Amino acid sequence: MAVITAAILISFGATAQVAEVSSSPLTRKEQRENRGISDMKTQIVPKGQWVFGGSLTYSTHTNSDYTFLIIEDIESTGYSVKVSPLVGYSLAPNSIIGLRGSYSRSFLNMDSASLHLGEGDAALNFGVDYYYMLKHSYNVAAIWRQYIPLGRNKRIALFAEFQLAVGGSQSKFAEGQPIRGTYAKGMDISLGANPGIVAFITNNMALELNIGVLGLGYSRTEQIHNQITTGQSSSSNMNFKVNILSIGLGVAFYL
Repeated sequence: MAVITAAILISFGATAQVAEVSSSPLTRKEQRENRGISDMKTQIVPKGQWVFGGSLTYSTHTNSDYTFLIIEDIESTGYSVKVSPLVGYSLAPNSIIGLRGSYSRSFLNMDSASLHLGEGDAALNFGVDYYYMLKHSYNVAAIWRQYIPLGRNKRIALFAEFQLAVGGSQSKFAEGQPIRGTYAKGMDISLGANPGIVAFITNNMALELNIGVLGLGYSRTEQIHNQITTGQSSSSNMNFKVNILSIGLGVAFYL
């Protein structure tokens, strides 16, 4: 009988101890791990690691007697190119700070295009005899990126990147017969968030995909028309939506 009594006392003592431990509140880190979303103990990017990467896009087009929706007789040539390098350093596990640059150049030369609306006497006809556009823009951004491991997987992870960018642009426009031309230059500053996903192909090379979903921006443009008249414009914007034009795919090296 004595042995049985001792066993019961030990059991009650153990139960009380477990109840005491489980009653303590969980930290946010422990709550995330309990949901199975991430395991912050998993190091995607160890402290002290350098990250080098970037993306390059290029496209070109040539149209001859081409019809696009309701625009007909398009005769045009053009191209666009964009390069975006990245360098970063990990001050803490799964977190990097760094710089991202961007340069883009776009060109369009349209010899003709026409738009026809309606029929008969009520028809409206619009046409372009000549249109020329050349624009290039550049910016430099300070970034902070936080990686979010998917459980204990060290090959694929999510990340949230925040950046503060300052840049400028220059553009030339010409149109019509006789030719009328406009030269414009601008500056802009923006604060944005770009979530994405990274997938390691090897231990040091990874593919990255990111998309812009949040942005605050301000821009100012000055222009000169026909080397005579001048004008200015400024704008500010704030958006909380997915920007499909800011989807980026690149390669990064973790050294």
